Amino acid sequence: MFDRAAVTALLLMFGLPASAACTGEGFYDLMPADDRAALVQSAAEIPYGEGVTWTATKGSDTLTVIGTMHIHDPRLEITRMKVQAAVQNADLVMLEATPVEEAQLKQAIVTNPGLFLIMDGPTLPERLDEETWQMVAAAASERGIPSFMAAKMQPWYLSLTLAIPACALSDMMAGLTGLDKMIVADATNAAVPLQAIEPYTTLFALFGDESIDEQVDMLRVNMLVPDLQEQLFVSMLDLYFKEEIGKLWDMSRFAMARVPGIDPAEGLSMFTEMQEALLDTRNIAWLPVITEATIAHDDIVVAVGAAHLIGDQGILQLLENDGWTIARIP
Repeated sequence: MFDRAAVTALLLMFGLPASAACTGEGFYDLMPADDRAALVQSAAEIPYGEGVTWTATKGSDTLTVIGTMHIHDPRLEITRMKVQAAVQNADLVMLEATPVEEAQLKQAIVTNPGLFLIMDGPTLPERLDEETWQMVAAAASERGIPSFMAAKMQPWYLSLTLAIPACALSDMMAGLTGLDKMIVADATNAAVPLQAIEPYTTLFALFGDESIDEQVDMLRVNMLVPDLQEQLFVSMLDLYFKEEIGKLWDMSRFAMARVPGIDPAEGLSMFTEMQEALLDTRNIAWLPVITEATIAHDDIVVAVGAAHLIGDQGILQLLENDGWTIARIP
C-alpha cells in the first residue's frame, strides 16, 4: 500500500483515511527532544525537502511535478484542485502506473503467480520460528489475507503488504483513491493521454533479486514494530500535508535505527538499501523517460510518490542537474 498499492506501501505511501483508527500521537511527537532537533537539522539539508508541487522549465518545455500520496485522504482534494488545471491542459500526464499497467499487473498475477508466491521449497511457516509466524499470520488476517495464502507469499511481497497498518485499509477496501487516481480521472475526463514512467514489473524485479533469507529478514523486522508503523503513519500524514517531505523521509530513517531487537547500524543499513531500491534506482531510470517525452510534448505533468521528489537522487535534483530550472508552486 497498494492492488498495486500493496506493492509500494513500505516507504512510499503516505496517508490515512479520515475514518481510520490510526490516530493518537505520531512518531515525530514522541521522539526525544534531542532526536527531534537532530531530525530537523538533517532534514533541512535535504535538497527540495519541502513542497509537493513544482514546475521545471527548460527552453519551451514545462513540467509540472507533483508529489502524490497513493492512499485516500479527503484533504487531497485541496491538492487536486491546485493542480487540476495543469493536468487538464497538459499534453501528457506521466505516472508510476496508468490503468493499462494496473490491468497488466492483475493479468500477470493470474497467469504467473510465481511473481508473488513461493512456488517451490519451504513456505513461510517453515522458514520462520513459530512465534514470528503466528505474528505474521495474525497481521495478515487483520488485513483480510488468510494464513494459508500468507504462508505461500514471497516474503518481500508480504512485508510490503503488511507495512500498511490495518487501521489504514478501510477506505482502500471501499475503493476510495489517492491523488494518483484523482489525477488519472481528471486527465481522462480532459482527454489528456497517460504514460507510465516505468514497466509494471519494476518492483518485482527489484525485490525478486533479493535472496529468500534477506526477504525473510525484512519480514521479521516488520513484525517487530506494529505500534511503530501506526505512529509513523500518523506523523507521515501530518508532515505530508505540511509539505515537509524531507522531514517525513528522514523520520523514517530515524525510526529504522530504533527498531527493537535490531542493531541501530543494521537498521540504518537496511534503510539505505531500501531507499536505493525503491527511490534512487528508479529515479535515475525515470529521468531519460521524462526527457524523451519532451521531444513530442511541451507541457507534461509528472505525478509520482512524494518521496521521489527529494534528495540528491530525487527527481527535482536530477532535473536541475540536467539543466532544468525548478520553482515551487505555492
